Amino acid sequence: MKYYIVIPSYNEEAFISLTLQSLISQTLLPKKVVVVNDNSTDKTAEIVLAFAKENPFISLVNKTSENVHLPGSKVIQAFQKGFDTLDDNYDIIVKLDADLILPNNYFERIASIFEKDSKVGMAGGFAYIEKNGDWILENLTDKDHIRGAFKAYRKEFFVQMGNLKSAMGWDTVDELLAKFYGWKVLTDSSLIVKHLKPTGANYNKTARYKQGEAFYTLGYGFFITAIASAKLAMMKKKPLLFLDYIQGFWKAKKAKTPLLVNPEQARFIRKYRIQKMKEKLIG
Repeated sequence: MKYYIVIPSYNEEAFISLTLQSLISQTLLPKKVVVVNDNSTDKTAEIVLAFAKENPFISLVNKTSENVHLPGSKVIQAFQKGFDTLDDNYDIIVKLDADLILPNNYFERIASIFEKDSKVGMAGGFAYIEKNGDWILENLTDKDHIRGAFKAYRKEFFVQMGNLKSAMGWDTVDELLAKFYGWKVLTDSSLIVKHLKPTGANYNKTARYKQGEAFYTLGYGFFITAIASAKLAMMKKKPLLFLDYIQGFWKAKKAKTPLLVNPEQARFIRKYRIQKMKEKLIG
């Protein structure tokens, strides 16, 4: 299967060579890799061009945007910039972060997952972070969720959902829409991806409110938002984030912020979320 990769990047000189090295070392090489240099002020572009010189399937696209790192919108706008340079002669499209080390067989396994089951719409491995010299499972990783750092989509599903949403919550709404359209979301726990710079470390207060806004735009409603907010705040070991999330939800509701989904999809999402909560309570 042919796969294309788009890598949004901003000041990634410390990590991007490791990511690109792991890509050119794959047992199943990508057909195209587009790195989007989003207004970097370091040597990110130079590093990418050095790799591109030796590996013709790698290319660089420059983009200018604001330096403010609001989660979701900035990275997906960069992704879109890179995606727009590609043709449609692919089977799998991949959104990849610029701070990852992938096992050499990563995309061979991912391609195999898609080949073996035509109903798989998304696939990915598990994210690990370094702590005290050991690589441990990132706490936001689980078997039902593919981390936004490494998303692989079957072309048919990617087209059906209308590309990625340029807003926080993009890496949740894609999986929910996969369920809505009847696609499977599969993870392979044996594919250990080293995440060198976990996301969220530099988000400001405004960005934290964005999580609550994201819950609103996913069509969750207040009840599901409250539960999801409490769970996420505890997973991040910052209980007071719950208040930020709830405040963000009410701000979005008051402002009548447009949803990322249509009414039918929102109803499905609420029903699906409640069903998953019941399953966890029972068992």
